[in-house]
Amino acid sequence: MPAKGCLLLNEAPDPRPSLLAEKGEVTCNTAISVEQLRKEGNELFKCGDYEGALTAYTQALGLGATPQDQAILHRNRAACHLKLEDYNKAETEASKAIEKDGGDVKALYRRSQALEKLGRLDQAVLDLQRCVSLEPKNKVFQEALRNIGGQIQEKVRYMSSTDAKVEQMFQILLDPEEKGTEKKQKASQNLVVLAREDAGAEKIFRSNGVQLLQRLLDTGETDLVLAALRTLVGICSEHQSRTVATLSVLGTRRVVSILGVENQAVSLAACHLLQVMFDALKEGIKKGFRGKEGTIIVDPARELKVLISNLLELLTEVGVSGQGRDNALTLLIKVVPRKSPKDPNNSLTLWVIDQGLKKILEVGGSVQDPPGELAVTANSRMSASILLSKLFDDLKCDAERENFYRLCENYIKSWFEGHGLAGKLRAIQTVSCLLQGPCDVGNRALELSGVMESVIALCASEREEEQLVAVEALIHAAGKAKRASFITANGVSLLKDLYKRSEKDSIRIRALVGLCKLGSAGGTDFSMKQFAEGSTLKLAKQCRKWLCNDQIDAGTRRWAVEGLAYLTFDADVKEEFVEDESALKALFQLSRSEERSVLFAVASALVNCTNSYDYEEPDPKMVELAKYAKQHVPEQHPKDKPSFVRARVKKLLAAGVVSAMTCMVKTESPVLTNSCRELLSRVFLALVEEVEDRGTVVAQGGGKSLIPLALEGTDVGQTKAAQALAKLTITSNPEMTFPGERIYEVVRPLVSLLHLNCSGLQNFEALMALTNLAGISERLRQKILKEKAVPMIEGYMFEEHEMIRRAATECMCNLAMSKEVQDLFEAQGNDRLKLLVLYSGEDDELLRRAAAGGLAMLTSMRPSLCSRIPQVTTHWLEILQALLLSPSQELQHRGAVVVLNMVEASREIASTLMESEVLEILSVLAKGQESPVTRAAAACLGKAVEYRLIQPNQDGE
Repeated sequence: MPAKGCLLLNEAPDPRPSLLAEKGEVTCNTAISVEQLRKEGNELFKCGDYEGALTAYTQALGLGATPQDQAILHRNRAACHLKLEDYNKAETEASKAIEKDGGDVKALYRRSQALEKLGRLDQAVLDLQRCVSLEPKNKVFQEALRNIGGQIQEKVRYMSSTDAKVEQMFQILLDPEEKGTEKKQKASQNLVVLAREDAGAEKIFRSNGVQLLQRLLDTGETDLVLAALRTLVGICSEHQSRTVATLSVLGTRRVVSILGVENQAVSLAACHLLQVMFDALKEGIKKGFRGKEGTIIVDPARELKVLISNLLELLTEVGVSGQGRDNALTLLIKVVPRKSPKDPNNSLTLWVIDQGLKKILEVGGSVQDPPGELAVTANSRMSASILLSKLFDDLKCDAERENFYRLCENYIKSWFEGHGLAGKLRAIQTVSCLLQGPCDVGNRALELSGVMESVIALCASEREEEQLVAVEALIHAAGKAKRASFITANGVSLLKDLYKRSEKDSIRIRALVGLCKLGSAGGTDFSMKQFAEGSTLKLAKQCRKWLCNDQIDAGTRRWAVEGLAYLTFDADVKEEFVEDESALKALFQLSRSEERSVLFAVASALVNCTNSYDYEEPDPKMVELAKYAKQHVPEQHPKDKPSFVRARVKKLLAAGVVSAMTCMVKTESPVLTNSCRELLSRVFLALVEEVEDRGTVVAQGGGKSLIPLALEGTDVGQTKAAQALAKLTITSNPEMTFPGERIYEVVRPLVSLLHLNCSGLQNFEALMALTNLAGISERLRQKILKEKAVPMIEGYMFEEHEMIRRAATECMCNLAMSKEVQDLFEAQGNDRLKLLVLYSGEDDELLRRAAAGGLAMLTSMRPSLCSRIPQVTTHWLEILQALLLSPSQELQHRGAVVVLNMVEASREIASTLMESEVLEILSVLAKGQESPVTRAAAACLGKAVEYRLIQPNQDGE
């Protein structure tokens, strides 16, 4: 039976019962049905379709199989799970088989394999010893027992040798007289390194390590605290039972409190430890409360909630550092929302909203560094906005969203009413936070009685801090469609007045951004400009001036970038901006600074400058119709034509845009949202559009930056990044562009471009890139096969578009070097070989070259295919003759190699060939100038002589 996903042409229906038949649809008796399904499963297993085999065996079990059959079926299911690398299920299935038949040696062996993979060597040995006692002469069992015995001895040796080392390291670290010595530093490093290996981490853990590490934490010495935290990372990594035990010894509250210390390195180390703990607990929930050693532990879901509850408490604690607050928000962003909308369970999000929404809003409404307030950094409010946005996006129904609205509005009202001016400022600041995050919630909050009026009134305040809060709220509100018309009518004059009369740069720059935002309300539509001719250029010039002024702090200069992000919708502004080298360098320098909240604005400005936003040329007929109906028709700026865009891209590359974007991609801040990643992917795709620019992008590290963008983010962003990777892979040496192991990470994004929802250009570029990769090494070909690309590539071999069809055929030609692909061609009942033979006779020379190359490769590797060529089409001889007579040397050579392979494979085929015009063609080719073609032709004739099908003439020719 062919493998799942094979392309079978004219395949006859299978007379056997369907694997997907329900119990009620089985018409034969149970015994026969069980046997048939088991055989079906065996066939699917041989073809590598392990999921299909599992389905067959499961159906057979549901038909009331005998105990003996049940043992076989459970044993076979264990084999499937081993292949799928699900070792817990493999162990369970093998155990069920052994329960039915205690002497089932295959089931015992498979359970031993699963136990070995799970790290439970002592139990695996018992099963293997039982196998050897049942079949003492079985060499496989004997070899497996020797191997596992060696592993156990090695582990015992390692453990015994580390016993003394661990004790010695802790003695040095806890000795007060060794303070600050080189010996102590080395001991701490060794402890961290030891904990990275699971065996070493287990040894430290069993040697009372957590209690000793607690003593290191109690010392308060930075180096020792860091060593303790990093060692705990090794102990807890991917191990839920050790994680729960560690939290029990240290106390969840204690671990979380370390996050809030002033020392930045210690706070980051604590953040890493907590992330590892979260991962271990979440994995524990997924796997049903089992650790590596297989012990049953307390419910990790409860421990997870306790950790999150402590993080939420930390957000509003006085005395916690701003960096620690940011780290807590980062962890909540990573841990709480669902990873995928396909996961139906959003209960953790709902719980966090009920328990901690007010605490998150309190951080979002805080002002940086005022006396008596929470300590926050420049990035804290943005992190709070992102967390609020992710929580809101994770809600599934209107009732859940309405609850979120209600909680936010009640919180804002509680501050707005009865707390005087300070309360109004906090309420307005909270609205700003919501407008930057879940903007629908922010818009509703703006409509609360008195909020908008207070914003307008406070803009005229004499106090700078009050003006700052009000102007920022006005700026964020200006970007929302509902409020923009109100603000355009009422706010422009106010913002202009603030800009002109304020003596504070911090106020003027924000007022300018508000004007920029309102001035860009028409987007890229040239015909919808809010301000008079030249006003936008003046605003942009002032933004560039502030951006280049390094005397202004980064937090204030960020607003200049915000302004440019809006103003660069205008093509005149783009042209002036890319000409200003100092402004570009200032922009790139700011993107690398600690001011992470600038990333989205930088990425937005770059998208505008490169025109990498989505733009569709309007249909001329629809334009005429719109004019007739007196509807507005968008217009593109003359300076947004392709020639201008290409020139801007070259100027950005010369200014060092790639290295700046590479730094932006590397950041671990929550500010690097999926939307921000998408913007960066768009810019990268624009930068690699021209072939001559791709070398510059690769040289500045663009290749390696595209890989994470292609693997994480929005669907659109991942697709754009994958297409940029494809362009680089096509025109440059992939081994140089993606050195080392990185080259294997490129395969998955490229395969994602083969899906039908991608454009024809994306399909074509992906196929070309995969062709290059498939020609490099067998390991890369195996990676392509593992990503299940072959069925998709085969599908594109039937594509109507000749370039896509040709690229798919070339890709298959390179993949044919792999045994698995050769097996597919050799399998009975498919038309893969027929397709290649027919394509070798097509008019498209490049398609012929690809198909003939694949045919030459396959007939060389699998001689059995030679005898099948005459069977696939009656035109096979004409096709081979046409290849041999082609004016192209490459086609001649491929044809000669195919003929040589067929002659060598069978005397009967050789006889048929020599009785045709092929003999005359080969005779002429053999007399030509020395080349691979003449050598192949001469070899064909030599083999025919050897078969006594032809005789050499008197000259020995």
